[in-house]
Amino acid sequence: MTAVCGVVLAAGEGRRLRPLTETLPKALCPVGNLPLLDHALRRLSGLGLSGPQSVAVNAAYLAEQVVAHVGDRAHLSVEPDGPIGTSGGLARLRPWIDGRAALAGNADAYLHDPAREPGKDIAALLEGWSGDTVRMLTKPCFPGDTGGFSGRRFAGFSLIPWRYLKDLAEVSSDLVRTVWRPAEAAGDLELIAYEGHYLDTGTPADYLTANLHAAAGATLADASALVSGRADNSVLGAGAVVEGVATRCVLLPGARVGAGETLTDAIRTASGLTIKI
Repeated sequence: MTAVCGVVLAAGEGRRLRPLTETLPKALCPVGNLPLLDHALRRLSGLGLSGPQSVAVNAAYLAEQVVAHVGDRAHLSVEPDGPIGTSGGLARLRPWIDGRAALAGNADAYLHDPAREPGKDIAALLEGWSGDTVRMLTKPCFPGDTGGFSGRRFAGFSLIPWRYLKDLAEVSSDLVRTVWRPAEAAGDLELIAYEGHYLDTGTPADYLTANLHAAAGATLADASALVSGRADNSVLGAGAVVEGVATRCVLLPGARVGAGETLTDAIRTASGLTIKI
């Protein structure tokens, strides 16, 4: 059986998610009170991939925060001159990958399958694999969308054999150009259906949607959050305070909704930054 390592791609600047990502890396933005990066690490762990020998995380933008958060849970690859894309990031990891295949996931991917635990929900990527093809987790394209791959869109994870990794260049580039389209042209691309819910959390609206999906219509509150007012269908981080009314909101750790205030369809940080959707 082909040896496989896991890679979480967490170097991006998260420009579409600004201003939330001006001081917080996108990979550390929490969904359902768990950083997106930890969702990805938990999914890989569910496949038996954990620890710095088996899992790597790359970092570039606000890299020191990502490095501190990961600690010794994974091998760290820091891109000192800024993000070099999904392909460049994997190229920089080639000495560590060292002949293995890479199961690479985007840190900003939110996946949830109510029928399967994290890891088991993407196990189809590995099942029956020849070790030679490129596999991509997919969902159907949205109606009217062009592009994609045979009517399907990428859903956060891809399995890439060493023969496609070994010649990647450590320059700014993405997997669409260097792996997925070439594999498609060569007849080497296999599209694996994801049975659960997938969302790219790259915009504030989609980030809020992912959090509300994680809350499942209720309010998901950290044990240290304080609610003396009312919170409906919201996610409340550690130390968040609701004295007024919060509806369909994400309150990051330490955020506050003051007495007499009504906040709806919004994201708020501890500094008071509020993004209304």
